[in-house]
Amino acid sequence: MNIIIREAVQEDIPQIQIIRNSVKENTLSDPGLVTDRDCELFMFERGKGWVGETDGQLVGFSIVDLQENNIWALFVHPDFENRKVGRELHNTMLNWYFEQTKENVWLGTSPQTRAETFYRKSGWKEIGVHGKNEIKFEMTYENWKNR
Repeated sequence: MNIIIREAVQEDIPQIQIIRNSVKENTLSDPGLVTDRDCELFMFERGKGWVGETDGQLVGFSIVDLQENNIWALFVHPDFENRKVGRELHNTMLNWYFEQTKENVWLGTSPQTRAETFYRKSGWKEIGVHGKNEIKFEMTYENWKNR
């Protein structure tokens, strides 16, 4: 299976929403909380987004917010987990982010999830709590470049 990582475009938003609502961890309490307009705003005005695609189907996406120095989203469709899609999206996003700024970037994720393990293995440092008991992680420019 050949997966292509590319910049997200407007037409990807419907498939991005399907992926976001298909995940088994870090689920949205209400799928209506993240609108197509939110995706548009974060991908094209506040930051940038990428998608993983195979055979014309999106299988994952990542979005970084330059205004809040935050990883807004990194999700892989459950049918495509453990195939390095998340890793490729993560690395592409962070390489781009640190080309734009040397500011630390942060994210929040639920404890005791595969996402928590993924971020720890990727060199993110736990720095506290975010929102409703999410773990807050941070990546510095130095840690990213020296990993």
